[in-house]
Amino acid sequence: MFRSIGGLAAATAALLAAGQARAQAEPALDPASPMSDMPDIGLDWPDLPPPTATDPAIESAAAETRYRWRIDGIDAIAGDLLRQRFAESSTLAQGQDEPANAAQLDRRAREDGELLVTLLRAQGYYDAEVMPSVEAGERPTVVLTVDAGARYTFDRVTVAGVEQAGAKADDLRDAFGVKQGAAVDADAVVAGESALRTRLGQEGFPFAEVAEPQIIVDRATGTATLDLAVAPGGERRFGRITANRNRVFDADHVAEIARFQPGDPYTAAALDDLRRALIQTGLVSVAEVKPVDGGPGVVDVEVRLAPAPPRTIAGELGYGTGEGARVEASWTHRNLFPPEGGLTLRGVLGTQEQLASIVFRRNNFRARDRVLTAQVAVAHTQRDAYEANTFTLGASLERQTNIFFQKTWTWSLGTELVTSDERDVVAATGEPRQRIYYIAAAPTSLTYDGSDDLLNPTRGFRLGGRLSPELSLQGAAFGYARTQVDASAYQPLSDRVTLAGRLRLGTILGAPRDAIAPSRRFYAGGGASVRGYGYQSIGPRDPDNDPIGGRSLTEFALEARIRAFGNFGVVPFLDGGNIYTSALPKFSGFRYGTGVGVRYYSNFGPIRVDVGTPINPQPGDARVAVYVSLGQAF
Repeated sequence: MFRSIGGLAAATAALLAAGQARAQAEPALDPASPMSDMPDIGLDWPDLPPPTATDPAIESAAAETRYRWRIDGIDAIAGDLLRQRFAESSTLAQGQDEPANAAQLDRRAREDGELLVTLLRAQGYYDAEVMPSVEAGERPTVVLTVDAGARYTFDRVTVAGVEQAGAKADDLRDAFGVKQGAAVDADAVVAGESALRTRLGQEGFPFAEVAEPQIIVDRATGTATLDLAVAPGGERRFGRITANRNRVFDADHVAEIARFQPGDPYTAAALDDLRRALIQTGLVSVAEVKPVDGGPGVVDVEVRLAPAPPRTIAGELGYGTGEGARVEASWTHRNLFPPEGGLTLRGVLGTQEQLASIVFRRNNFRARDRVLTAQVAVAHTQRDAYEANTFTLGASLERQTNIFFQKTWTWSLGTELVTSDERDVVAATGEPRQRIYYIAAAPTSLTYDGSDDLLNPTRGFRLGGRLSPELSLQGAAFGYARTQVDASAYQPLSDRVTLAGRLRLGTILGAPRDAIAPSRRFYAGGGASVRGYGYQSIGPRDPDNDPIGGRSLTEFALEARIRAFGNFGVVPFLDGGNIYTSALPKFSGFRYGTGVGVRYYSNFGPIRVDVGTPINPQPGDARVAVYVSLGQAF
């Protein structure tokens, strides 16, 4: 006997939904409750004697008790998914904490038996039978005994129409995945259908159609056939991008963000990537990206955008060891100069820093993730090493990375014009002095990121370099170059432990330390440097025991990142480093710091709290330093 079952996935979903509805809508029946009045049909109903209160049949049917339940004979065939689905829809499971009478138990057992048969048939056990029974006891147990029978298999699987895809037909068949001889499994068929739709989009078929799978079961042989009809619709290449009238981007800027060009083979992944990138700008609340017919062999891309609020007001309160307390506020219009030309007004008021700045920033400038920035800033900075009043004009062009699209290579090119009135002391005598510097700089950077995560790397390495040729005018003009190299590596020792290490080297070539503005020298110490020490506190000091900075720098850090329990981790660390007056960095005279950190692994990255102490402190160094930030230390 043959039986046709069309739309297997939809049928299974409907049956599961029906089971849940039954469980939620079940009335509480009481067999001992009185009957409703007889209807009036013009005749006298005979009087029946009422049952006595001691009638044992009535007492047995009316008695309510809590119960247990279990399923026998399913351990060898049922996976976690079947058990989960049964538990979600089972009336026995949902009512087990409430007393029930015999009629309710009987109905629940029969309904759950039917549910279990449906779930087993979806996995290919078409001859499955379930026999309910009750084991007596102080708390009765409802038992569903399963006789699953043999599991049916596919003796024929056809994907009709896929041959229209030409050379890609075999890849599409492989994507479907269900083969002759495989067990009849609704989940595998649904997953295969979804994988086939995805692969069609990846292989350049934007308008492909996939029909519902048709399964025919032969109970006499214990087998089934599976037929799936596919209409690929022809390969396409990208054409033009169109955009609706909106206050955000025009079609030209959307094309700059897209990672595909006209003439590139169509892929659905490219549209998904464009949709995510548009949302990531923060300027749109709705981003719809869909393929539309652009003519023979061409697919155009239709984009519909709805603007999001473009203005942001932000505030921040903070305190850092060696940096003091600070309050920061900013106002940003992210699209004041479309497309994506934002303006930020920022102010900082702190015990050691005051700043006012205007920043222009254009994201996705002529290419994806390329950022053009220009700023003007006025700042007063007071450190242990110096005090400076600075006016800065700067601009940069850079390729940035972010948590949504981590880049292997990033770079930046910039220029700075700085006027700085700085006060420090003569290193040899401690005599105060004031000097005005006029500085022109061209900072550049190049970074390779081979790690597996931007905020929480567990394997791989990173290597970056910074070079800033600078021309300084203070009495006389002179030039020098600031160079810094950073390297870090990450090695998993187990699923819960990662060993991480960092090395930093820096040098200033071309000028003596005393000629270089104090704000342009190297310093060490702090949460992003050598933990356990105050901000910029490591290195040579003046007669007043204040740091004076140097021309070269060496730092290292080692830590073990241990995932302790749940979302929490523990990180013991050892840092070391020093500042040198020589042009080239050395590996001697290190100041060491050690401590332990706590990590909370949130959805957007680890939150870091490190507590460090110096091992060989200099006079005046605090015994404990605390650092809080987002992301790992390096």
